[in-house]
Amino acid sequence: MKLYDGGRAPNPRRVRIFLAEKGVSVPLVPVDMGNLEHRGETITRLNPLQRLPVLELDDGTVIAESVAICRYFEALHPEPALFGRGALSTACVEMWQRRVEFGLFMAVAAAFRHLHPAMKTWEVPQIPEWGEANKVKALEFLAFLDRELAGRPFIAGDHFTIADITGLVAVQFMKPAHIELPQDLDHVRRWYDEVAARPSASA
Repeated sequence: MKLYDGGRAPNPRRVRIFLAEKGVSVPLVPVDMGNLEHRGETITRLNPLQRLPVLELDDGTVIAESVAICRYFEALHPEPALFGRGALSTACVEMWQRRVEFGLFMAVAAAFRHLHPAMKTWEVPQIPEWGEANKVKALEFLAFLDRELAGRPFIAGDHFTIADITGLVAVQFMKPAHIELPQDLDHVRRWYDEVAARPSASA
C-alpha cells in the first residue's frame, strides 16, 4: 500500500498524526500541492475530486477522505483506540470529531481559502465576506470548546482521540488563516500545549 501525501496541508497531516499515534508506517508518495500536482493525471485517476490524502491498497483499492483512511487503520490496528471503545465512547468520539471538524476545522479552512491571496486560483470565486464570517465562526467555536475543556483533559473525554488530532491541526492552521487564538481561552491553551507536545504532532 502507499499513501499519497500533501505535505503540510491539513488533511494529510491528520492522517500522518493518526498513523504516528498508532505506530504504523506506510510508504508515502509526496505530492506537491503548491505546484498543483494533486490536479495531475495520477491523483485525478485515483481520486477524481483531486483531493489528498489518498490511500492506495496493494490490490488497487483506493480510499480517500482523511477520516475514512483513519478508520481503516483503526480497524487494522485497534490499539491505541483513537475512535473510542464500546458503544458510548465511540459515539462520544464521533460526536466531538464532527463538532470540531464542522465547527472549527472547516471554518478555519474557509477563512484561509477565501482570504489568502495564494488561494485565488484554488477557490473560484473567492468570497472575502465568507472568509471573514468564518473567522468569527471559528472563534465562537473555540469559546464553546474552552468551556467544555474546563471539565476534562481531552476534547472527547479522558483519552486522546481523532477529535484531538482534528482540533490540533485546525488550531495550527489558524496561523496561515490569520486567526489569532484569544489569550483568555485558558483551557483551550492548556489542551493545545499538551497535544502539540506529543511526538506525533511533528509527523
